[in-house]
Amino acid sequence: MHRVGWWGIGAVSALIVGVMPVGAQVDSTRRDSVRAQVIAPVQVTVTGRAQALPRVPWAVGTQTLRDLRRGQATIGIDEALANIPGVVIANRYNAAVDQRLSIRGAGSRANFGVRGVKVLLDGIPQSLPDGQSQLTNIDLAAIARVEVLRGSASALYGNGSGGVLSFTTDLSAPDPLGVTARLLQGSFGLRKSQLRLSGRGGASLGALSLSRTSSDGFRQHSAFVTDQLSLALDRSFGGERVLELRAGLAETPTAFNPGALTVAEYALNPDTAALANVRRGARRAISQRHLSARLRGGDTRRSWSVSLYGQGRTVDNPLATPPPAPAGPTNGIYSTIDRVVTGARGEVTHALGEGALLGHLTGGLDVQRSRDWRRNWRSTAGARDLPTDTLLLEQREIVTSVGPFVQWLVDPRAWMTVSAGGRLDHLTFAVDDRFAGDGDGDSGTRALQAWSGHLGVVVRPHPVVSPYLNWSTAFETPTTTELNARPDGLGGFNPELGPQQTATVEVGVRGAVGGSRLRYEVALFDARARDAIVQYLETDGRAFFRNAGRTRSRGAEVGVTAAVHPAVELRTAWTRAEYTFATYRIPSATRPAPALDTLDGNRLAGVPRTSVRLGARLTHGGFALDADHTLQSALWGNDANTVRVPGWGRGLLQLRASWRGWIGAQEVEPFVAVQNLLDQPLIGAVTLNGAFGRVVEPAPRKNFYVGLEVGRALRR
Repeated sequence: MHRVGWWGIGAVSALIVGVMPVGAQVDSTRRDSVRAQVIAPVQVTVTGRAQALPRVPWAVGTQTLRDLRRGQATIGIDEALANIPGVVIANRYNAAVDQRLSIRGAGSRANFGVRGVKVLLDGIPQSLPDGQSQLTNIDLAAIARVEVLRGSASALYGNGSGGVLSFTTDLSAPDPLGVTARLLQGSFGLRKSQLRLSGRGGASLGALSLSRTSSDGFRQHSAFVTDQLSLALDRSFGGERVLELRAGLAETPTAFNPGALTVAEYALNPDTAALANVRRGARRAISQRHLSARLRGGDTRRSWSVSLYGQGRTVDNPLATPPPAPAGPTNGIYSTIDRVVTGARGEVTHALGEGALLGHLTGGLDVQRSRDWRRNWRSTAGARDLPTDTLLLEQREIVTSVGPFVQWLVDPRAWMTVSAGGRLDHLTFAVDDRFAGDGDGDSGTRALQAWSGHLGVVVRPHPVVSPYLNWSTAFETPTTTELNARPDGLGGFNPELGPQQTATVEVGVRGAVGGSRLRYEVALFDARARDAIVQYLETDGRAFFRNAGRTRSRGAEVGVTAAVHPAVELRTAWTRAEYTFATYRIPSATRPAPALDTLDGNRLAGVPRTSVRLGARLTHGGFALDADHTLQSALWGNDANTVRVPGWGRGLLQLRASWRGWIGAQEVEPFVAVQNLLDQPLIGAVTLNGAFGRVVEPAPRKNFYVGLEVGRALRR
């Protein structure tokens, strides 16, 4: 495998085996299984501590290991999160810019990666101090659980928390050691192979996953290759202490960027790429590493945890953006980033008094620092090997954040839980302009600070109904990428772009009828943001941002899961929301200055008003048949609401079939899937405010994949 190498299998296997006692015995009461799972009461940890879901005054959705892997390709987060109301995944089918994740509108402006949503992996922040996140190091084939908190949550995790996405690594393992291989192949040259080693023994539990994913892409100029390695090792010590070690490496040596199309180009040939992207060799190469250690312990009265983590990321990114004149049709900008991130989080939870009346108080501190070394060159056909391909920008960007926080959780009555918390975030942005070619010194610093809070209450008069009420806020600064995108083309940060703040009021109810045969959740929310950061222009792969005054997001979410028969389960996730500009004035593009265009009342671009996910699951013995049908309404491709992107018509219908059983000593699971079974023409995503009307990012027509997973427990 590219750079990851198979060396990791032997080295880490030795580490896993080495921490296990030689005398470990296989459990003779049941057959060894590579996927042995411990079934526990439904709990969520996305709020920072383990809580039963009925006690959480937030809208929280979960997806389990079987939801993530039963017949799934395990390639994109749309597979994992589409069943959760309030979550919209815009799949661009473009590995160079990732899928766009939006939670109640938060994150909808992301030009690449994840924006406005906090991302956690086993409790360790994957988001940078400026609020941006990448999912390069998340392999869904190595994940056991996903939790999504919907709503403003900066009081929990700081900058950019318009929602929280929490992944938990799959540590299911036989005793003492097991191996699983998973192979998949599909349309457009799609291939994914994964090898997973896992084991347990004594006080240790570990897993190693190594995978490669590649595709020729259904569009011109959209092929990619990604290699991923992840390691998880937990070891328990006396006094209820647990050490959690995580490490990972992800390499994308090739991810071509086909760009967005105009409506006319899409109608003529949706499989093509933007001509400028092809001529200028637009693509991205990424290398990312992460390492973390978390030590936690305690008892019923006091618990604590300390986390240390680091991340490195390098990006080579030839853009289709034309450089300063003179520029020909093949001249673009070659952008590189060398990033190092370090962070620490510590927290202590203490019971106030002997009973539950005073509850538990948690205090802690988050500290993060990122250092980016950013360089831009003039390029020719995506390379910078000609004498004219000179340096255009060179600067070092440093962001530091310090966030003390406090949380209080109390049960004043056996049927009531109250949660409150606050956090103070202080961020410093510094840029050191090292490029002297433009004659300007654009070095400088910016300091941003904000309080965030939340207050929630949930009552549980009966398992059938548990209503809750929540007020919360979110604080979101521009990212360094957004600050660095100056319309004047100079170095340094954009001095006119500032932070946004959002306040959300939410009321909801959840419950279960007939035990767990019918589970439901309903949430109503109203979120208001001031100085909202919006992407007002995208030109040839580069986005520019401004503060847009005020926005308002109001909506309703409904999720229902019903077991209508022991072999039949039905589910739905329905979202209806209005995302609008309450106040938005921009310089007129058609009238002379100082004329302004008023966009008050316009809908936010890129987010549908209505989305519906309908699902059915049929199981019999080891056989499973899943059908998922997604419908999405029309949306706007620009803030002016002049470029309308049609809805999904008959919708996106996907069918997956799998069988899980034993053949000799091997546990096997063959599976097959057909996607877009109705062969519906679809626009998977839009590029917000794309220059010259380039907003359309197509999705493929009918396609399929087949796969096989084989697991075996290894005895000693």
